Amino acid sequence: MKRRHLLQAAPAAAFGLSIAGIPLHSLAQARKGTINVLVQPEPPGLMMGIVQNGPTQLIAGNIYEGLLRYDENLKPMPQLATSWTVSPDAKVYTFKLKPNVKWHDGKPFTSADVVFSCDVFLRKMHARFRSSLAQVESIKALDPLTVQFTLKQPFGPFLGIFENGTMPMVPQHIYEGTDFATNPANNTPIGTGPLKFKEWVKGSYIQLVANEQYHQAGVPGVESVYFHVIPDAAARAAAFESGKIDIAPGGTVEYFDVERLSKLPGTAVTTKGWEFFSPQSWLWINNRKAPMDNIKFRQAVWTAIDREAMAKIAWYGFAKPATGPFNSHIAFASNDVPKYPKDTAKAKALFAEAGYKGETIRLLPLPYGESWQRQAEIVRQNLTQAGVKVEMVATDVAGWNQRCNEWDFDLAFTYVYQYGEPALGVSRNYTSDNIAKGSPFNNVSGYVNPKVDELFAAGAKEADPEKRRAIYLEVQKILVTEVPVAWLHEINFPTLYRTKVKNPVSSGIGLNDSLGRATLA
Repeated sequence: MKRRHLLQAAPAAAFGLSIAGIPLHSLAQARKGTINVLVQPEPPGLMMGIVQNGPTQLIAGNIYEGLLRYDENLKPMPQLATSWTVSPDAKVYTFKLKPNVKWHDGKPFTSADVVFSCDVFLRKMHARFRSSLAQVESIKALDPLTVQFTLKQPFGPFLGIFENGTMPMVPQHIYEGTDFATNPANNTPIGTGPLKFKEWVKGSYIQLVANEQYHQAGVPGVESVYFHVIPDAAARAAAFESGKIDIAPGGTVEYFDVERLSKLPGTAVTTKGWEFFSPQSWLWINNRKAPMDNIKFRQAVWTAIDREAMAKIAWYGFAKPATGPFNSHIAFASNDVPKYPKDTAKAKALFAEAGYKGETIRLLPLPYGESWQRQAEIVRQNLTQAGVKVEMVATDVAGWNQRCNEWDFDLAFTYVYQYGEPALGVSRNYTSDNIAKGSPFNNVSGYVNPKVDELFAAGAKEADPEKRRAIYLEVQKILVTEVPVAWLHEINFPTLYRTKVKNPVSSGIGLNDSLGRATLA
């Protein structure tokens, strides 16, 4: 009889039941240290050395670590490395590793893991890191807690590639001698981070739990984190509004919902945590074909667009009009460049000077939600007012990818991450050696200028910061004059969170490496 009464009184959470995809055991434990976070879309995998898309980095960035973290000013901070030195010729970087760090399975982390991660695993599996690794002549473990990178030549942004999304440390004892792509450990990722993988219920949630052996005192600050998969945008907003969700990362709810949800009691909003990525949006202009191959036509396009109105109407104020190719958060960005305020009369004159004869210009929106659709409508209206005949080409994400990959567009919306450094995230979009079909994130416009190629190459090799600044100022002035693309906005992705969550963002990559350091009031 007593046992029957106990079962009747037991909460549903004890049996792992759920409501609307939210595990009740997570809700029951919320006051004991569980944070519930939205993720959209569901990631394709969590092995961060193989998969680097946004949802993967949001979750796995709290499982895996790099040698360094970066603050909101992109200054490197110790993580798995406690200190580092750079040789006078800027070619040798020596890192001292933190002692007594353990992988989630209890094995020790050493310099051998660093060498394996960088020189073997990531060299094979991580395309973006591989391009930076081309600057590296050798990677050596000098002793169990010292690793040395020797460069072929000075590479100014080298200290900017050590965060967990670019250079995640991978356990040698698990991956060495295996097929990296099919290793079973990819399904149960093991890192050194403050949170450990616990469970993945496909289509519902991913659970991470505290790493009790973490190498920093007082971290992690929570017992567990659930990442909830809710495909419908309205349902995601409702889940936050109901209190079932504690954090809605940037992009998981529509911008028109952000203002309403931010006014809920006990709710806050921040745009911090995107400084390293520095998202920048623009219109690709297909420089390969007339009339887009004419500089005056491209200048006219940029002059016709009302970026201020777009920031207010499409982005609800969560965007800042761009002044050129460098997001203002990245190194060596300058506002000392030619300006292109919206001026319909001037745009009409420039179109006439370019010899535009009324050809239909195909405009390809980015199918990422209502804000992007509104932005496309504003651009179409602006260009129509300036006398341009515009055809909107509707497509889905796969179609957008294909058209950009195959250069099948006249004007196309996009946004890219700039990774805090022009040599890492800007030059790739403008140098001629990065023109190749098959990617929507290289030099898709087909812009060619040998002087720009020369300047970007010189900037990457130059070690002196002031000399680099002069080089990048020159390249910014050339690009803003020739307008290979029409820069639109520095995008600010707002993160909504409950005020009971303390310190949700503690680095320049935001939630991607901060959730294990957050606490609950």
